[in-house]
Amino acid sequence: MRILVAEDDRGLREVLVQGLEDAGYLVDAVDRGDDAIEQLKFYEYDVAILDWRMPGVPGVEVASWARRNDRPTAILMLTARDTPPDRIQGLDAGADDYLVKPFDFGELVARVRALQRRPRGVGAPVLNRGGLSLDPARRQVTLNGKLLNLTTAELYILELLMRRFPSVVDRKAIAEHAWRDETEPLGSNVIDVKMSRLRAKLVNSGVRILTVRGSGFRLEEA
Repeated sequence: MRILVAEDDRGLREVLVQGLEDAGYLVDAVDRGDDAIEQLKFYEYDVAILDWRMPGVPGVEVASWARRNDRPTAILMLTARDTPPDRIQGLDAGADDYLVKPFDFGELVARVRALQRRPRGVGAPVLNRGGLSLDPARRQVTLNGKLLNLTTAELYILELLMRRFPSVVDRKAIAEHAWRDETEPLGSNVIDVKMSRLRAKLVNSGVRILTVRGSGFRLEEA
């Protein structure tokens, strides 16, 4: 499970990152709201923990951006603002849960676990390209209306390429997205092997995966 922490207080940010990593989560951290949006553009997180008040863009606006752009990431808002109107504003902006500072770290982890149990991808739009349709909520891909048998890694790779179409996706982003739960480094040719197998399954799909030497891979409509 991968978590984004966006908190401008360095001490609190470091405590959150260390505690969540000790609990077994993969964690990325930023100290600005605009940097949080950039992370959400290019990576899929299971949960984002957002501070309400941050430089660049407030956390409540990051949540609003995520919902406008159909990001299925669950959002936990951190704030010292605890009046009912504040809570309503945060939830209406797109937050799934709300935690008032100061808080007990154990409660934060419990809330993260609760968000983790909720179905992922609810409300996320179906991705269509060529003859392919990828449903993020059901984790299913169809080719010309017929179910396509993909491994979990293949599905994640295809999802990332479809979301980023027609941009080039580098190997690091693919590895982090498709093998998000792996703690051991991948072998040097693992991605190439997966790409070869995925290409074979996409024959007659109306799309193809191109290798961009020195950069990564991108999806192209055939």
